[in-house]
Amino acid sequence: MTIKGALFDFSGTLFRIESTESWLRAALERTGTAVPDEEAVRYARDLEDVGALPGGAPPVAVPPHLEEVWRVRDRDAELHRAAYTGLARQVPLPRPELYDALYDRHREPAAWRPYPDAPEVLGELRRRGVRIAVVSNIGWDLRPVFRAHGLDGLVDAYVLSYEHGVQKPDPRLFQAACDALGLDPGDAVMVGDDRRADAGAAALGCRVHLVDHLPVDRRPDALRAILGPPPDATTAP
Repeated sequence: MTIKGALFDFSGTLFRIESTESWLRAALERTGTAVPDEEAVRYARDLEDVGALPGGAPPVAVPPHLEEVWRVRDRDAELHRAAYTGLARQVPLPRPELYDALYDRHREPAAWRPYPDAPEVLGELRRRGVRIAVVSNIGWDLRPVFRAHGLDGLVDAYVLSYEHGVQKPDPRLFQAACDALGLDPGDAVMVGDDRRADAGAAALGCRVHLVDHLPVDRRPDALRAILGPPPDATTAP
């Protein structure tokens, strides 16, 4: 496809969060909390079931007292923290400080891994003169993640929901990204993993390319499709 701008979702598209068990073990270590391995595995399983890891599995069910904050969690940093620590508190952990430690851990660059083809695709788009924005529903500043992984220099603009007070699929967030790139939405593609949130860009005239939200070792090259066929590709008769 011929494009002048590419809008990328963050979690599940360019980067993937660590496993729930790795996330929990990092928080246990940070707080000096020792638990037997079998307990750590059980805590991780329970935290995953309630959807406490941002960027991980969604909650099986949101408790009634969190329904409203969950619905608007990406519009504000404090709402985002309240939503996810609230979900985590459904799981009785051995120390109360673990809930905030878990939330803080998921914001660290070490908790995230880029998909294998992300550097290649971003680099090739930059080489072609395509403008790039990251458009994310999120409650914290993800720029340090891109810097730590050497990808910040390939991104022209970051449009983060909590900084604008709106969240995808609200067209205003996609419009803000196109404005930041100086492009008409019809000249851009939105690349994401959420059929509801990311496909909202289509309302503005953006093309949409969806990828599967999978672990990095199970999705090596899904982003390459937006580059089109390789230059020497031929069409079979």
